[in-house]
Amino acid sequence: MSGSTEGRAEDNGRVYQSRGDQHITEHHHHGDARPGTSGTAPDSVRRPAVGRPPVVLRDRAELLARLRTALEDGRAHQVYVLHGLGGCGKTAVASELFRAATTEGGRIGLWVNASDLTSLRAGMLAVAADRGAGEGELTAARTGLRAAADLVWDRLDRSDEPWLLVIDNADDPSVLRDGSWLRTSPRGITLVTTRQVAAHWWPGAELHHVGVLPREDAARVLCDLAPESGTVQDATEIADRLGRLPLALTLAGGYLAHQVISPWSMTEYGRALDRGHEVDAIELLDQGAEYGGGHDSRHLASSTWELSLDALRTKGLPEATTLIRLLACWSHDPLPLTLLAGAGIGAVLPRARVETALRGLLDHSLTRLVPGPPRCVRTHGVLLDSIARGVPAAQRDALVGAAAELLGTVLPEATRPWARADPPLAPFAPHVRALLRRATQWGEVGPQTATRVLDRALRLVVALHRAGDHASALSMGQDAVARGTRLLDANHPAVIAIRQRVGRALYRLGRYEEAAAAHRLVLADCTAAFGADAVETMESCVGLSPVLFWALDEQTEAVSLLRRAVAGRTAAWGAAHPATLVARTYLLEFTAGPEPDPTTGPELLADCRGTVGAGHPITLAAELNHGFALITAGRQRRALPLVRSVVAAFERDYGPDHPKTLSARSLLSRVLGELGQLAAAVTQAERVADARARVLGPAHPWTAWSRERLAERRRARAEHDGDGSPPTPYPGPDVS
Repeated sequence: MSGSTEGRAEDNGRVYQSRGDQHITEHHHHGDARPGTSGTAPDSVRRPAVGRPPVVLRDRAELLARLRTALEDGRAHQVYVLHGLGGCGKTAVASELFRAATTEGGRIGLWVNASDLTSLRAGMLAVAADRGAGEGELTAARTGLRAAADLVWDRLDRSDEPWLLVIDNADDPSVLRDGSWLRTSPRGITLVTTRQVAAHWWPGAELHHVGVLPREDAARVLCDLAPESGTVQDATEIADRLGRLPLALTLAGGYLAHQVISPWSMTEYGRALDRGHEVDAIELLDQGAEYGGGHDSRHLASSTWELSLDALRTKGLPEATTLIRLLACWSHDPLPLTLLAGAGIGAVLPRARVETALRGLLDHSLTRLVPGPPRCVRTHGVLLDSIARGVPAAQRDALVGAAAELLGTVLPEATRPWARADPPLAPFAPHVRALLRRATQWGEVGPQTATRVLDRALRLVVALHRAGDHASALSMGQDAVARGTRLLDANHPAVIAIRQRVGRALYRLGRYEEAAAAHRLVLADCTAAFGADAVETMESCVGLSPVLFWALDEQTEAVSLLRRAVAGRTAAWGAAHPATLVARTYLLEFTAGPEPDPTTGPELLADCRGTVGAGHPITLAAELNHGFALITAGRQRRALPLVRSVVAAFERDYGPDHPKTLSARSLLSRVLGELGQLAAAVTQAERVADARARVLGPAHPWTAWSRERLAERRRARAEHDGDGSPPTPYPGPDVS
């Protein structure tokens, strides 16, 4: 090889010149050799790196006032931390404070993204450059010859102007600790935004929680973004549906504001959100993301919370993902923590890891504690819907099954007739309804799991009915029937049982014709599906009979149905089975007359006390109906103490306004009046009429009936007071 050689190299390439033969092998490693030291500097640290800024920052006035006071007072050596669920508007608050500091407060504003170590290092070194660091200093910091964080904070401490430093998206605080990136300075204030709520990450900092918006402000966010799409009332309904989460509101408003071909109104948007399995609500929200925004996962409802779950998995806590997926089977309403202590959770998550997984979710603001009693956790609804849509198909049946199993530990068995619910079941009602909805949405849920879910719905419907909340029982039952029919079949035993309860609730609500129609239809379906003598058919006979007897004046058919039920249940379970005792109690009431069977009542009471015990709701109902039979037969004096004791027991166990208490008190008013104790009879009748008007409403048939009885008692007392004669005892057969 001879002569001159020319060469040219670019970037990190090199030119070798030599004489003779040489073999040269060269490896080019692009970027810094030290992990975490490379990274492209941000385009600017003088402007907030935010997505779509709010038109007007709603509600945060109190928090901003607190932070602005710190700016105005010239405070230093202070770190403020804004923490909360992803999408709740922490960055928006920081951006507004940044604006105030730079345009009104005379401060330099510096903005750094801390979503990962590379971005943090690049941003902080750009801050050092902004504050006067030379190229040599920066190169030394980038190559590891000088501690990068020391350089940054040295320059911040020597800044000739006061500053506000915003460290945004610091969701993994360990990134800040690596190199001690978070410090205080006499020249400025530092504001951090994070999803990480655990206080041990922020020693000495002043923490502020940023939550969802108040109802009115949430509605106005939508109106700010899409003022032509609807009224404030329309916006309020959508805001409620979206849980008043700023991210969701911003996406919804963006969608409404930027439609071109066929713009929706807010009402139409709300209807689309509520169409369940027909419309993916999370996908609909994401369509409102800002065009050309790069689809940053932090700004999408479908992915923003996966960032937190990814961080938890990285830290060795994959169980947090399983737990949040289980929570997604339930509602966004407060969930009693006792539910997570059940053995059924072991089907999807090791019980020993539940506490740690929950702590991880709490620390990353994916759920939050709600003080009791009972102590609960509450998870945002949009988050739950987002998580649910990403659950792998292979896990869905197991998760729904586990959720149903855990609910089974707190909901009383429906086969325990007239058992009282203790503790109160109201906190679990939204979770049963949500589980039904999720099971219907996930086509992978099999028949066995669906049957278990329907059983939990039945238990709740029965418990609500027994608690006297018939409107809730009806609503829950109708929802369960609609979804159960899609999951299984209208004549599946689990669906049939709920249909029967729907008929009972309709009757209690005074909707007699609807109740009779519902009962007759389910009786026909039971007979066709299970046979005329099946226990399901007998249940329909018992349900239909009081509607016919008391409301539709069809006593003969009612008694016939009840005799059939007593015979069928006796053949299936025996005369003293609780279900048979219930049917016998109805029959005692329906067959009461001037010449009762002298053995029917006493035998029933003996069987009740021997099987379920004295004071049990079944026994008390039998005692009340035996008292009614005695009154009908003219034995008022024997009936009075029995009826009094039942009233006292029902009031003690159920409260003064429960339907059972009011029914017993109405009978007490009657027997007192017939015994000539007219003032006491009026007092009892007034209590019944007032309570039914308050609980059932003035239009309910039972309220009208109670007012008619009250008018009769008052007339009787007025007639007696008018002639001045003493009360006349009822001249029944038992006077002597």
